[in-house]
Amino acid sequence: MADLVPASFLTQANALSRKNLAYQRRNLWSNVRLIVIPLYLCVLLVSIQALFDTQVNNSPDNQCGCQCIDDKNRDGICDKNSCGLEYSSQKQALFCAFPSPPPLPPFLQIPRPKNPSDSCRRLNGSCPGTTSEPDFTNYFDPGIHSNLPIFNIQTQCTPRTTFSFSFGQSPQKFQKVEVRCVQGLSLWRNNSIDVTHDILKRYQKGNHEEVINEVAAAYDLLDTDRNKFNVTIWYNSTSKTKLLERRVKLVRVPRSVNLISNAYLQYLKGPGTKILFEFVKEMPKVETWLHVDVASSIGPIFFTWVILLLFPVVLNTLVYEKQQRLRIIMKMHGLGDGPYWMISYAYFLSISTLYVICLLIFGSVIGRLKFFRLNNYSIQFLFYFIYINLQISIAFLVSSAFSKVKTSSVAAYIYVFGSGLLGAFLFQFLMEDPSFPRRWIFFMEVYPGFSLYCGLYEFSEYALNKKDGMKWDDFSNSGMDEVFYIIIIEWFVSLIAAYYIDKISSSGKDPLFFLKNPFKFLPRPSLQKQGSAVSVEMEKLDVAQEREKVDQLMMLEPTTRYAIVCDNLKKMYPGRDGNQPKIAVHGLSLAVPSGECFGMLGPNGAGKTSFINMMTGLVKPTSGTAFVRGLDICKDMDRAYTSMGVCPQHDLLWETLTGREHLLFYGRLKNLKGSDLNQAVEESLKSVNLSRGGVGDKPAGKYSGGMKRRLSVAISLIGCPKVVYMDEPSTGLDPASRMNLWTVIKRAKTNTAIILTTHSMEEAEFLCDRLGIFVDGRLQCIGNPKELKGRYGGSYVFTMTTSSEHEKDVEMLVKDVSPNAKKIYHIGGTQKFEIPKGEVRISEVFQAVEKAKSSFKVFAWGLADTTLEDVFIKVARTAQAFNVLS
Repeated sequence: MADLVPASFLTQANALSRKNLAYQRRNLWSNVRLIVIPLYLCVLLVSIQALFDTQVNNSPDNQCGCQCIDDKNRDGICDKNSCGLEYSSQKQALFCAFPSPPPLPPFLQIPRPKNPSDSCRRLNGSCPGTTSEPDFTNYFDPGIHSNLPIFNIQTQCTPRTTFSFSFGQSPQKFQKVEVRCVQGLSLWRNNSIDVTHDILKRYQKGNHEEVINEVAAAYDLLDTDRNKFNVTIWYNSTSKTKLLERRVKLVRVPRSVNLISNAYLQYLKGPGTKILFEFVKEMPKVETWLHVDVASSIGPIFFTWVILLLFPVVLNTLVYEKQQRLRIIMKMHGLGDGPYWMISYAYFLSISTLYVICLLIFGSVIGRLKFFRLNNYSIQFLFYFIYINLQISIAFLVSSAFSKVKTSSVAAYIYVFGSGLLGAFLFQFLMEDPSFPRRWIFFMEVYPGFSLYCGLYEFSEYALNKKDGMKWDDFSNSGMDEVFYIIIIEWFVSLIAAYYIDKISSSGKDPLFFLKNPFKFLPRPSLQKQGSAVSVEMEKLDVAQEREKVDQLMMLEPTTRYAIVCDNLKKMYPGRDGNQPKIAVHGLSLAVPSGECFGMLGPNGAGKTSFINMMTGLVKPTSGTAFVRGLDICKDMDRAYTSMGVCPQHDLLWETLTGREHLLFYGRLKNLKGSDLNQAVEESLKSVNLSRGGVGDKPAGKYSGGMKRRLSVAISLIGCPKVVYMDEPSTGLDPASRMNLWTVIKRAKTNTAIILTTHSMEEAEFLCDRLGIFVDGRLQCIGNPKELKGRYGGSYVFTMTTSSEHEKDVEMLVKDVSPNAKKIYHIGGTQKFEIPKGEVRISEVFQAVEKAKSSFKVFAWGLADTTLEDVFIKVARTAQAFNVLS
């Protein structure tokens, strides 16, 4: 296949969008359940409204009282009802028509004593008062209709004086049985500070005795004189301090105003002058009915939760791709940041938009909720659309802070429900408080949850208080315009911040990468020596020669003959929890030409995985650099990805996508199209034995471990990438599948440079043209398998198993054959010896063994040439022993 050019932006976007569509088809019912959540919630609201209508709105207690006055047929069915005050209880009377409201006595609010014996001992003035809290209307003042007495405050009272009085006309005529005369006490203070202090000291929470002894009223005459009347009045409003009370209660202020006005008149004109204050009257009203719109009343908190429920969905999807390393594996196969952001954002936006449209439809058609039906639909849709854009941007921004889906899910749902609760019990309370500074409301709306709550609150208020809801004419008069501006600005700021953080975290960009763009027009430097020179005194000759070859290559212009060039590559991990920093890779220099498979052998912890992680962009080198087809991995990793294939140690697959869909996706990223794409996919499936029995069309989640491994290898090779990294590709495969996979890899390396890590010596010997043994972060030797066995394995391995009492006889036998033989293994009667090839002939060994069999019993014996495993063990032990000594 001819060399492919890197996939364009649109080609990558098309590949990702097709993959997402396939993924959504596999998860169709999950999407359906998400979309119908608004339906469930609207049905719940309608059910709550129906229950509320039955138990509250249509309850006789919440309507004007009625009585049947005509039952002609005497069948129990009333032909005519008469409704009015005369048929109503005190609670029902609030809903009756008041064409001519009754005159009511104006009261002074008196604090209710904790101890009845202390009643009104320190009251001020001469007027009627009551300890009953005021209500929301004066049609039926609780001071009159309650069982509490009325206190007539006088300067002098006869002990235990009570009397009764009546007022009003039928059917609003009431008689108060008990009216007590109490003595008031007048107190004088020199300034308003003393008055305020005295009031606080007598307040129920301002004294240690917890005895309520509040002041009924107080006055500050300020600069009043004979020509000017200027007064400040303190009035009792303890009953208005309930935190969660939304309705505004009336206050009993008129009597206080009348008292101070009369005092001023008497000061000017003498004691006989006063203003008569006989009664107060409400405005006339028509008959009313109680109708509570539950959806509009609880709409702000309820629909805040409904909209915010999309946030965990978006956030968890992004974090899942990070946790499973799906994002990085897509990037390694050529998917750029631009297509990823565009398609992912468009996908989340389409799902969220469909969710919002369903909410509007279900709420309007099925639920017939005034919250949706009265407010202008274009305003509602525009508000939700702008906010879901902000929500998606915030999800991208916040996803960089999480690496586990469980953690992000917990945090997201805390945000969802916390925003609703804080909005209902804090933000709304402050919005409705006229004394709270408006600028602080503005700053609070910067928090996305509060800006959403504020917009929903405006919809709720217009649905409750305006017959036709919110229209565009009301837009600037409400707080909605301010909310729109805040959301739009936050949307762009969070989107830019999310992209920036993504660049410097997942892409390994410098925090000031945007400042380097103006210098892109400068000519690119050639490959040149990076870092400082290192001493090669202790290096083996083959390793030193490899370093010299790299030094020569670094002096030349970039070339694609050597697909991979590593120059003094080093990785150091910082120390943590008191531990010393760990150097995982020590100054590695390596050159791998196209068409070569280079194998990396080494014990666990040797630094192989750190090397692969640097070469694939997962971590940045501490010093030094590497070039992939002439592209610096520290500066041009994004471009290097376009010619790279990766088979990671752990299979990074979408569980619901089929093997064919995986290969189609990655093939498109390699710019394969049409028949070439289909042919490459079919060949890849056949090469790894995933085409038989429709296995390639089954979800990857149903594959065995070996099948997943084969699919990962096929993904890394599709599109004929020029550089391939394979981390233990045959792990978990049976012998037949392993041999078949090796054949595929060997065939693929024709025009490809492959770096392979493995623990299988058989795999390394079969696949690799050259091998490097890595120990403690250093390359200890390098060469082809035959060279290494010849260099480090100039001996035979003699093995013999006998009974334990004949072990000394075996040692004597070996010493007779080869005086320089060395024991390398001994356990349970089995011993292994290294015998130098120059000291012995194979025939001599056979003769010695046959002679020994006549002296003692030999259970088993063998003579073998040095294996690659023997070389590996020898090099690793020697290097580790040297490192310990040094």
